[in-house]
Amino acid sequence: MAEYSRLGCVPLAVGWCLGFLLVLLFSPPAAALTEGLYCGTQVCYDVLGVTRDAAKGDIARAYRQLARRYHPDRFRPSDPELAGETAESAHGKFLLIATAYETLKDEETRKDYDYMLDHPDEYYRHYYNYYSRRLAPKVDVRIVILVTVCAISVFQFYSWRSSYKEAINYLATVPKYRIQATEIAKQQGLLNRTKEKGKNRRSKEEIREEEEEIIRDIIKTKIDIKGGYQKPQIQDILLFQIVLAPFYLCKYMVWYCSWVYRFSIRKEEYGEEEKLYIIRKYLKMSQSQFDSLEDHQKEMFLDKKIWLKENFEVYKQEQDEEMKKKMATDPRWKRYRRWMRNEGPGRITFIDD
Repeated sequence: MAEYSRLGCVPLAVGWCLGFLLVLLFSPPAAALTEGLYCGTQVCYDVLGVTRDAAKGDIARAYRQLARRYHPDRFRPSDPELAGETAESAHGKFLLIATAYETLKDEETRKDYDYMLDHPDEYYRHYYNYYSRRLAPKVDVRIVILVTVCAISVFQFYSWRSSYKEAINYLATVPKYRIQATEIAKQQGLLNRTKEKGKNRRSKEEIREEEEEIIRDIIKTKIDIKGGYQKPQIQDILLFQIVLAPFYLCKYMVWYCSWVYRFSIRKEEYGEEEKLYIIRKYLKMSQSQFDSLEDHQKEMFLDKKIWLKENFEVYKQEQDEEMKKKMATDPRWKRYRRWMRNEGPGRITFIDD
């Protein structure tokens, strides 16, 4: 009997499932007026008392009249037009009126709402249109990106210029560069102008400040600073890099095709510029890092022919061996290895309270 009952429940459950599916598939779709969308179960046009073909001006006038009547600050229970209304119900109607006006005053939102009224069966599309507009950013994303890039570029330029000034002020205190700049200033007769007589005579502080400015100007023009402290260039900031990205891409493609044609197809010999480029790639250095190297280092690279892969491997192995020997003889490295062997990070523990 129990077995029969259990078997009898199976077709019953199947029937319930099929019935539920039939309800989902063939039942009429949800009405367009849905709680949570726009004015809920009420038509926004009826809330404002206007027709569907009402102009924006008519909608605005209807909203102002109703808003004055139901506004919480102007609600008066004695008003005959508000008979039977309470403060809570008037506040709810005011919110509904405001929602209706927000829906109908915008052309795109009103178009979506009219489409919902005309096509109540497209239930999920109405939800998508409603929440996509509600959650969409108020400001164009392109404007936000442009403003962000401009702000980063301005900060980048001024930070770069500040670093460049710090480098110039530091070099002006280094005796080697200061003496050379002073000699150049004397040869050009710039320092002699600071020593004037008569009415144009100035104080020692003013003369010293002018001399310092002359020395800094000479250092700026005579010393080529590389790396993070180099002179800021407007074309190197982020905004110009983004704008010029297509040009750089085309330039790179032309250069790459020329490289393949010259050295892979025609088998031309590498020039000095091409050799230094290959060496820089092997060393994994940026252009600014490679430019900051001394000339004798670059000449050493060329003498050892390390643009050839096998020569570079030999050079790299020699550098690794030299580094190991240097670290083995370095007292600080010895102390570090002794600490790792005797103490080490594994010996660090928390002190019990």
